[in-house]
Amino acid sequence: MRITSLTVICFAVLCITLTLGLWPFHSPRNDVAWLEHHDGMRFGKYSTIFSASALQSTSPNGTGGSVEIWLQPSLTERSGSGTFLSLYNPKHPVQFSLRQSLNDLLLQTMGQDDFYHAKIAKLYVAEVFHKLQPIFFTITSGGQETVIYIDGVAVRKTSQFRLSAQAFSGHLVVGDSPGQGDSWSGQLLGLAIYHRELTEPQVLRNYVTWKQKGRPAITPDERIAALYLFDEHTGNVVRDRAGSGVDLYIPERYTVKNQIFLEPFWTEFGMTTSYWSAVVKNIVGFIPFGFCFYAYMAMALYLTRAKLVTVALGTAVSLTIEILQAYLPTRDSGTTDLITNTLGTWIGVASYGFLAPTLARILPWVPFATPPPRI
Repeated sequence: MRITSLTVICFAVLCITLTLGLWPFHSPRNDVAWLEHHDGMRFGKYSTIFSASALQSTSPNGTGGSVEIWLQPSLTERSGSGTFLSLYNPKHPVQFSLRQSLNDLLLQTMGQDDFYHAKIAKLYVAEVFHKLQPIFFTITSGGQETVIYIDGVAVRKTSQFRLSAQAFSGHLVVGDSPGQGDSWSGQLLGLAIYHRELTEPQVLRNYVTWKQKGRPAITPDERIAALYLFDEHTGNVVRDRAGSGVDLYIPERYTVKNQIFLEPFWTEFGMTTSYWSAVVKNIVGFIPFGFCFYAYMAMALYLTRAKLVTVALGTAVSLTIEILQAYLPTRDSGTTDLITNTLGTWIGVASYGFLAPTLARILPWVPFATPPPRI
């Protein structure tokens, strides 16, 4: 009877572990909808739109480009985060992206360190998402510096973060990021991409015409590459009004473009609250697995290497979850979880020796309360 109960408990722990790792077991509906009373689109919890083809760079000198994007975030509290624009190619998933990081704006692009190794360069602009109202961003970069404008006014200039012409080309993902899902919630009202650096008068003029007419005042010298007004109000295609032919597609189901399979732990690492919170959750989540399955291996199967077999089983279950997560757009497949889950299993195994005598004394009816023999 004791062994039967222990078997049932282990099966239940395994089912709970798999459910926590893989839920939901399907791709949810794409939470994107046209706005009813004016041009634009609403993005919800799991939402994305993307281009079917790549935007080609036409910059003659290899540097320079600009992005105009008009949006309104859904949240102003400290919990609002997500990527609202990415340009990428399969070799460089973080070619260029714009992200709401709580109340800050985060720009990311591929750069180089002092030894010419590829790395992700980041630039933060603090406290720009502090009001629940539309915000008009212009990011323009040339050979000397990058300038960030908000509502036509320059708020940040830097020569340490420069964007190449290639950063303004490639496949577009709007409302999410490629590789690993990072959905943004809010309303998107307009988007334009240029293959040249815009001057301050051009930025101000475009901001005024966007606000008054719902589109920029395009001149030939601005070399606009793509323009999305989100004025279709129906269907699953957002047309490019600049003539490049790079339209945006709205999938029925939430999809992550170029979803990463088992992302290396050194690229996942980050000194952020969300990263370390996930590490702790993954360790704690596998402690019951190690605790219960070690008791089963030692008490029911009498294995001579019950500890080693239990840890190996925890690693195998974790690896299965990470492989399956690569096919679930709401989950991230990475090797950090594989390491932390294995560590959690080991802690569960190690804790059995300390907790079993106490359980045997306080709760003698618990099926794994009797310590297994030392083997």
